[in-house]
Amino acid sequence: MDIATLIGIVGALAMIGGAILMGGSLTAFVDVPSVVIVFGGTIMCTLTMQRLSVVLGAFKVAVNAFRYNLQSPSELIDTIVHLAAKARKEGMLALESEPITYPFLAKGIRMAIDGSTPENIQAVLTTEMASLKSRHVVGQDVFKFMEATAPAMGLIGTLVGLVQMLQNMADPSSIGPAMAVALLTTFYGAICAFVIMGPIARKLENRTTEESVLMTITLSGVMSMVSGENPRNIQEQLLSYLAPGARPQEEE
Repeated sequence: MDIATLIGIVGALAMIGGAILMGGSLTAFVDVPSVVIVFGGTIMCTLTMQRLSVVLGAFKVAVNAFRYNLQSPSELIDTIVHLAAKARKEGMLALESEPITYPFLAKGIRMAIDGSTPENIQAVLTTEMASLKSRHVVGQDVFKFMEATAPAMGLIGTLVGLVQMLQNMADPSSIGPAMAVALLTTFYGAICAFVIMGPIARKLENRTTEESVLMTITLSGVMSMVSGENPRNIQEQLLSYLAPGARPQEEE
């Protein structure tokens, strides 16, 4: 689990709540109609923009923002180099008994064992990479749309509150409290956009980038393995995808 995402969101909300408590009452910032306008309105606008299945799928994808179960690039490279050394020594069929936990690598190795041509392997793996990116982009777009929509819904709620306030100008003492309630929707909109939706969208982008790097390393490694390259050369080639600080000491 990526605890940083949880710490970030909960920590931001806790700091905002703590600041409110130091200056007054937390209940003064609770207004059900404002919550309905901002969160309900944002979701309804999102459903207008996308199909229900896509929106629900985006929330499932959002779980990736809180979960980190990707293999590290250095571990993946070690696995590929090990497989390449065994394949060069004993043949590709010897890899059938190897436990491979990364599905994308397992697929490439399985195709190689089954005798697929290098061109076919590259085409299939490249298509799968593109498909994954397109699926992830759809989910990211949903959260980016909600990030942009939430402040607008907050503004709409504030305008509604102002209209209601101006209709009741007979009692000057009620203007202040009514104005405070009207501004709450703007507050909720900012919280929704910049504390929740925006960070999740950016985290999903980072997840896609990380997985794309793993897939690129895998594709390059499998193609080099199929062509019979020296495992040492494969390792040097794949290490070039890593930052200098992430490479073995001898590669510095």
